[in-house]
Amino acid sequence: MSEALRPMVKSRLYEQVLERLRAHVTEAGLSAGDRLPAERDLAASLGVSRASVKQAIVVLEVQGLVEARHGGGTYLVRDTLDVEPVEQLVERRKRLPEVLEAREALETKLAELAAERRTDAELETIREALDFMRDEIDGGDNGVEGDRRFHAAVTAAAHSSLLAEFMKTIAEQITESRTESLRQPGRPSRSLAQHTAIYEAIAAGDAKKAAAAMRKHVRTVAKVRLLTWVPED
Repeated sequence: MSEALRPMVKSRLYEQVLERLRAHVTEAGLSAGDRLPAERDLAASLGVSRASVKQAIVVLEVQGLVEARHGGGTYLVRDTLDVEPVEQLVERRKRLPEVLEAREALETKLAELAAERRTDAELETIREALDFMRDEIDGGDNGVEGDRRFHAAVTAAAHSSLLAEFMKTIAEQITESRTESLRQPGRPSRSLAQHTAIYEAIAAGDAKKAAAAMRKHVRTVAKVRLLTWVPED
């Protein structure tokens, strides 16, 4: 049977709530920092249960679109609610743990080798990536490009063509994990601080310390809201 004739799937109620919230933000002209209506008010307005509203809010949190403050309501993190389809979230949630395992194994060794093999020019490239990420964050961005440059520079400084090739084969998945991590509240500045610790260990030629700093960093990358989310049927 063709894919087009697969069984129809009924839209979950909280997915309909997500679409209504997206439309509300646009129509009301809300932007980052603005507060969404209270869950009970949304439930009453939409004619659904508070549970359905809560499920929708959690999905928005997982995607880094809103921030729920304990006892203080839910606030927009961005100017729009461009919600990713729930099915895509579920699939990414399934594959992310293996990507993070691979990153820890590969990048810990790369940092160790970089501390032993880097040239002065390569160390300068790593430092420039740090500066670029800092400028991004200071400008209000998440630092995604600076993060990419930093890890690419460490990989180059390791002078291991085979490990670099392994990194290349999972580049798309690494990008996905990077984006997921850096949209966590407070994560960009924390990642920058950890990058700085890695850089300092590499600069000092301390392979053991560089490996430990990278391991700590990748384990921080693994702490994302998506992996604690339990999709509703």
